[in-house]
Amino acid sequence: MRVVLQRVSQASVRLPDGSPPREARRIGPGILVLVGFTSGDGEDALVWMAGKIADLRIFPGEDAAMDRSLRETGGGLLLVSQFTLYADARKGRRPDFTAAAPYAEAERLFERLREAFEAELPGRVACGLFGAKMEVALVNDGPVTLVLDR
Repeated sequence: MRVVLQRVSQASVRLPDGSPPREARRIGPGILVLVGFTSGDGEDALVWMAGKIADLRIFPGEDAAMDRSLRETGGGLLLVSQFTLYADARKGRRPDFTAAAPYAEAERLFERLREAFEAELPGRVACGLFGAKMEVALVNDGPVTLVLDR
């Protein structure tokens, strides 16, 4: 599993399948999580990642620029699937996505990761729509962007 997380003052996903594009989900201050899965990702990795992100001290506190976690701040989390995180663009001009988990497996993992985040941060998790074309908007706060692999 590969995650790109960004500390945000706000973030949203919209589904551009209508006119005008309809709002899917929105958070205020918190973390935008873009996640991609590879074959072999398991339950232990999902639970670990949800706990790790909930407890990462990347928010300002009284004494340091990064002293508080999402769990402590009460912020939201927006979870968005992004299989392109497993793109291999070392050869040719077209990225290769064979390292990404197959659709059905990734969909199951995404749903399970959502459940793990809900267990860690009840009522504070919003999600994009798995497999859909989405427009993601965010205001990166800091900027703070981290890449986590598991």
